[in-house]
Amino acid sequence: MTDTKHHRKIQSFVKRSGRLSKGQSLGLNELWSDYGINIASSTLDFEEIFSNQNNVTLEVGFGNGDSLLEMAIEQPYQNFLGIEVYEAGVGRLINEASKKSISNLRVIKEDAVEVLENNIPNKSISNFQLFFPDPWHKKRHHKRRIVQKSFLDLLSRKLQDSGMVHIATDWEDYAEQIMDTLESHPHFKNRAGDHMYSERPEYRPLTKFENRGQKLGHGVWDIIFTKKKGG
Repeated sequence: MTDTKHHRKIQSFVKRSGRLSKGQSLGLNELWSDYGINIASSTLDFEEIFSNQNNVTLEVGFGNGDSLLEMAIEQPYQNFLGIEVYEAGVGRLINEASKKSISNLRVIKEDAVEVLENNIPNKSISNFQLFFPDPWHKKRHHKRRIVQKSFLDLLSRKLQDSGMVHIATDWEDYAEQIMDTLESHPHFKNRAGDHMYSERPEYRPLTKFENRGQKLGHGVWDIIFTKKKGG
């Protein structure tokens, strides 16, 4: 019998399921054709998808989508692509975007790593966002964390020169690992200076989860890097 325990492919998510509300179901089904992207074998054409040539911000794991929706509203001349497998969050975001007639937002319900590998064109993303990823807090599970050198290698191919990477986490040891992994990668440079965390930019909304944490004295670390030219 083949031992496959050391060859498990890292995924960017933990699949969660549950009963959907009426609004979430509406977003996933009746409104999907307005905002959802069905992945095929070909690479995505963002100019065709958004009907413009504006830059594209990619967010992985947007949860319930509230902050991504707010950013899309506040930055109408920036396109936003969100990737999430949590069906309730996908349905909620699409439903809320439809209510507000948002035109610069699209959603993919697939594993982000596979989409990046197979469907996102090289040098097509201006900004990458990863807010509060699963910390896999047990030490033996750290290998499952998405921010690793192999992921940054992939991301560096998809980002435009001088493209931005913005990651936020409320787990200090994960923040330190993310910082070390980005700083040791030859294609990225810390915008705040060597081993410095950034202040939360105004464009990143505070989530309800983050507000609750702040009241309890929990820290949040924003890590912002740019891709070096020619990287």
